[in-house]
This record gives sequence, C-alpha cells and structure tokens, in this order.
Amino acid sequence: MQIEQIYTGCLAQGAYYITSNGEAAIIDPLRETQPYTDRLNRDGVKLKYIFETHFHADFVSGHVDLSKETGAPIVYGPNATCKFDCISATDGQEFPLGNVKIKVLHTPGHTMESSCFLLIDENGKEHSLFSGDTLFIGDVGRPDLAQKAANMTQDQLAATLFHSLRDKVMTLPDSVIVYPAHGAGSACGKNMSKETVSTIGEQKASNYALRANMTEAEFVKEVTDGLLPPPAYFGMNVAMNKSGYESFGEVLKHGMRALNPAEFEVAAEETGALILDTRSNDIFYQGFIPQSVNIGIAGDFAPWVGALIGDVKQPIILITDLGKEEETVTRLTRVGFDHIIGHLKGGFDAWKNAGKEIDTVNRITAEEFASRLEVGKDKVIDVRRESEYQAEHVNEAYSMPLANINNWIKDVNPSEHFYIHCAAGYRSMIASSILLSRGYRNFTEIAGGFKAIAETKIPRTDFVCQSKMSLKS
Repeated sequence: MQIEQIYTGCLAQGAYYITSNGEAAIIDPLRETQPYTDRLNRDGVKLKYIFETHFHADFVSGHVDLSKETGAPIVYGPNATCKFDCISATDGQEFPLGNVKIKVLHTPGHTMESSCFLLIDENGKEHSLFSGDTLFIGDVGRPDLAQKAANMTQDQLAATLFHSLRDKVMTLPDSVIVYPAHGAGSACGKNMSKETVSTIGEQKASNYALRANMTEAEFVKEVTDGLLPPPAYFGMNVAMNKSGYESFGEVLKHGMRALNPAEFEVAAEETGALILDTRSNDIFYQGFIPQSVNIGIAGDFAPWVGALIGDVKQPIILITDLGKEEETVTRLTRVGFDHIIGHLKGGFDAWKNAGKEIDTVNRITAEEFASRLEVGKDKVIDVRRESEYQAEHVNEAYSMPLANINNWIKDVNPSEHFYIHCAAGYRSMIASSILLSRGYRNFTEIAGGFKAIAETKIPRTDFVCQSKMSLKS
C-alpha cells in the first residue's frame, strides 16, 4: 500500500493517490488529468475509483475527464446528485482496493454530501482519513457555502458539522492519519495550519473546533465567527463540479491560440474579453496594454482571478511571459475560467515593437514615499487583509482590502491623489491595474509594499482608527 499527497500550493489543495496490489484510487483530483494518467501508466496500475469528498467550490475537479479517460467510476458520499454518471455511496459502504478497503463516512455540515474516506489497511486497521473539507489541520470546513442547496442556515449547517465530527471523526483511534483537502491559504476555512498532515489525536489536542468539552452552541459560535463572504466564483465552480464541463484538452487548445498584435487587438474588441496580464508586478508597471489587469502567475494567481473577476464565463485574453502560456491556461481552468480566447504571440514585447499604445503605473520606492508623505494630509490606502492592517500599518492609512475592491472603488475620489500599497507589491499592482482600467489615475503605488515601508522612518501604529476603515469618512 502506498499513499501520496499531491499538494498544489497556489490552491492550497491536496489530492491523493493510493495504490495497493495493482489497483489505484485518486481522491479529489485537479482539473488537468495528464499527470495522473502518466503516473498510472508509469506505476503499471489500474485506476479503480475516483473519490470526491464533496462538490468543491474553490476549484474544478478533474473527475469527469479522468473517468472518461480511464473508465473508473466517480464516487461521492450520500445525497450527491450529478448530471453525469456517478455513485452516491451509502454511509459505511466499503470499496475494496487491492488488499485494502476505503470506507465512506458521511460527514455533512460543510455541505450535505460531504464525506470522509477511511482507509483500512491490509490488517484491517483503521489507517488514515481523507477528510475533505470536513476537518482541516487546525480548523474545520466553513458551514456557510451550502445554505441555499441544503435549505438550511449556516448555524444549522454548523450544528450538523458538530455532530459529524463528534460521531464520525473524533471516535476514530488517535493514531489515524488525517489527510485534508486544503491547507493554509484556502478560503474554505478560516484558521488552517500550514501543515498538511496530522493525526486524529493531534487534532483532538490542538484544533479549537475539536475541544472535548465544547458544547454545540460554542462550536456554532466559534466556527461561524469572523467568516468572510465567500468569493463570487465559488457557486459557479460547484455548478461545474455537479454538471460537468468542457474537456480540459479543448479549453487548452483555445487558450494556446497565438495571436499577433493586430489579431489580439481585434479579438479583444470583438469578444469583450478581459485582458489579463500575468507578468510580475516588477515588470508590468513599466509598460502594459491599456485596460489590462495584472495578476501575476507567480503569486496566488488562481484564487485572485476567481475572487476579482468572479464570473467564470467572462472571456479572457492573455499576456504572459514567454513559455508560461500553457501553465497560465491550466491554472485558470482549475478555477473554472474556461472561456480563454488565446494569448499574445511574442508577449508584451511584440505589442510594444508593433508600435501599439502602452500604459504605465506611477510607482515609487518606499524611500521616495517617506520623503514625500505628509501624515494626516496625504491619503494612504492599504490593500492588505484587515488582519494584516490591524497588526501594524502606516499611521492614518485606510484599510481597503484588495478582495473588496469592487465594492470600495466607487468611493474613490478621482480628483484626490492617494498612495497605495500592500505587503510586498503583488496585491497593490493588481489594485493599480484595476484602478487604471476603470479610469482612475490619481494615485502612486509603493514598490515593495509595507515590508519596504517598515524599513523607513514613516510613522506606523498598531492602533485601528475606525474612521480609517471607510473611504467615505
């Protein structure tokens, strides 16, 4: 028996590859199937099952394509209704895999079909739990995503999760290894650890939601407290995971269509496509196609695309670093953005060399910022998360998280200059590109963000002035 965690950092997502005596199972696969089929062929094993812990909201699974390519059935827990062939297993149902068994534990609460898969080894010992979004390391799944489908409130779902954990998960031996679907950085929980493997015993000792003396009411309050609204694309990804989707190969073929500058310009105008530039912020600010939005491929690319663009049906046309075209398309498909028109052949240099119009971002160093800033007079917008802002921020700065830009941008006064920064430059360049695309040019972005600012003598404070939490103040 072998277990391999296949962890994708940009999505903070864990898929699992299990083999025993010539047979394999894959749990929660990513959209692109080639790595899995290559691995199956290399190991000389047959894929017997594709297990899905639930209908994922934060990414599009590769279950449908993988099933078509291998003939392996897709297995969900109880209450799962698919628009493709799938098995909705019963609670406690066991699936033989070589010399081991995988047992379904129905654990509703995150969603109503949510299930964990318990691996029972060759000796009949309960070995490991693939816990999906039911149990994370240090956290549990958020209970607010399935309210409409379940016809339940988030508190009712949280109460359901409380009993799932206590009746199905916490009763397992302390030695059982826990393999969750996500780690720190995922929006499917709020307090996840950077660790991606633990044990039942360790989680009972350290996970706030598994305290032995915790009441149902305490659990509901603590699990729901401080939940941020889910990103707009979550519901669309759930729909794709339930209904199926265009094959990854077809989407990739469209996205790999290379367009020269003239063709690129025509395609963007005729389709109304969003121009997405995935180059580094350190390069983007020096020159880019007007109206393009910068979300760098080197950062938390896919989640930010999902959070800020929202509509997975939005046509997208790409500018990438040379050689990064396929990776970019692949990472977009993971979060359901399949309507990719193509990419600029030769990258931005081809556009510039063709004599086309370019734009730039007004970026200065932290040292220049320090020499220019008049605290109390100049407006400073901090686009980091609110928790980062509360820890420490520039005195008198406004907290305007990037995730909420589509809400606060309307309150920006186009005639009043402001400075904008994040932690290191990635998020502030995203914000800058969005501001410019919507006609705002009255700002200066700070290179290196708060990390660089902290090296200057600019006054900083950890006190949250409530009047600085809104641009309308």
